[in-house]
Amino acid sequence: MNYWLMKSEPDAFSWDEFVAKGRAEWDGVRNHAAQLNMKAMKIGDRALFYHSNIGLECVGIMEIVREAAPDSTDDTGRWIAVEVAPVEPLKKPVTLKTVKADTLLSQMAMVRQSRLSVSPVTAQEYARILELAGH
Repeated sequence: MNYWLMKSEPDAFSWDEFVAKGRAEWDGVRNHAAQLNMKAMKIGDRALFYHSNIGLECVGIMEIVREAAPDSTDDTGRWIAVEVAPVEPLKKPVTLKTVKADTLLSQMAMVRQSRLSVSPVTAQEYARILELAGH
């Protein structure tokens, strides 16, 4: 199993909206590096749902339920999307400040490439985030 971090602006699509929807196409990603990450995702992989811009914190766990397929919001056919489903909210959100201050997390891809909306997470980083979240 691989692990990922996927960012969403909560005023555009929040964790609560995601949970209410039940599953969602992770569409609209137009960065080539983020697209490569999504192409590498497999069914059953886990991803952290991260509120970007507002909140700046990991708030939930998602599962990849459909691998890369054409993005329904792209008329050009150039971009792909995956489908995700909520697994559970984090007991306690893990903030960007906490991530940057933690020696095990300070070199995460999301810290080094802060503009990247979909990034890989190592198994050790994933376990540490869950630990900080009280899981």
